[in-house]
Amino acid sequence: MHVARKRFGQHFLHDPGIIGRIISAIAPRADDPMVEIGPGLGAITLPLLGHLRTLDAIEIDRDAIRHLKQVTSDPVAGRGILRIHEADALEFDISTLRRGDEPLRLVGNLPYNISTPLLFRLIEQGQHIRDMHFMLQKEVVDRMAAKAGDDAYGRLSVMLAPWVRVEPLFDIGPGAFRPPPRVMSTFFRLKPHAAPPFAIDAPQRFAALVAAAFSQRRKTLRNSIKALAGEEQIRRAGIDPAARAEVVTPEQFALLANLPAENG
Repeated sequence: MHVARKRFGQHFLHDPGIIGRIISAIAPRADDPMVEIGPGLGAITLPLLGHLRTLDAIEIDRDAIRHLKQVTSDPVAGRGILRIHEADALEFDISTLRRGDEPLRLVGNLPYNISTPLLFRLIEQGQHIRDMHFMLQKEVVDRMAAKAGDDAYGRLSVMLAPWVRVEPLFDIGPGAFRPPPRVMSTFFRLKPHAAPPFAIDAPQRFAALVAAAFSQRRKTLRNSIKALAGEEQIRRAGIDPAARAEVVTPEQFALLANLPAENG
């Protein structure tokens, strides 16, 4: 039996009911250009291959790769071809897997320990992606999907909003995995926006403002971002300088970031 490796953040899915719900939510079609990130022991891989002609998989664990090759080595009628890429998903250029005009569909049980940087790495390649179906900790997905004013609203909510739509689909209990994680998980869908919902003229300034605002989220904006924007500039963006970060929408942060930088 393959032992889950802590350094890879591995929790292997094994619940057939949950796996069935995942496949139904993805609704794979035979010609879909599907990419699985972190297939592990193939709990989702094998059912996907029953619907697809080909499936690309990115896996860093050599023992898991060896297992996948063993379980897919014998031809089975109706099962697609698995192409395994031994690589770190944080460094992999998924555009190399695109064949033709059809954008990629991504799926995976993401390693929890690298989930945030991996999501942003994928979003950077969003022009090559049609949709993404992933599993992560419920609390992280709640933050991703939160709106201004929600308890879970924060830096992650704002930083994702310009690039993707977040759609939580269903929760998954710890018992569906081996070893069981200590947290609830959520299966969710990300869809890159066809066109940006609002303009970000200065992405680095946008990121810096959001980081500063939420690093001291109990402070008012006039205090938390004073090194980046003064009160008059905050007002010009239509924001009350006495407001706290948790009530400022992503669009308002973008408006503020788009104004010429000035000292506070």
